[in-house]
Amino acid sequence: MAKAPEQSIYDVIYDIVRMVPKGRVTSYGAIAAAIGVKSGARMVGYAMNACHSTKPKVPAHRVVNRNGLLTGKHHFTPPEKMEQLLKKEGIKVKDDKVVDFDKLFWDPVMELLG
Repeated sequence: MAKAPEQSIYDVIYDIVRMVPKGRVTSYGAIAAAIGVKSGARMVGYAMNACHSTKPKVPAHRVVNRNGLLTGKHHFTPPEKMEQLLKKEGIKVKDDKVVDFDKLFWDPVMELLG
């Protein structure tokens, strides 16, 4: 009997990020907690850095640090693209930080498991 291919941890991360609604943001740590790896925020960052050619598309611009800072912007070309994509979705950004971060925050644990 053929065994189904295992989904990689990056694929699981990408599936969660694809669920973040337009106009909302989440954090590396929140995604890590959702997959059961609370200290895995850095791994989520590596996954976001590796996703730019992934199909279907992964909205990595919606993933920011725990304070709402656009710490991943340097992995976009040009770096201003992360902010441009967020603004296109109606998210205000000032000094590389999401305005009203707490209000716009999408927690995958609460949204998907709550």
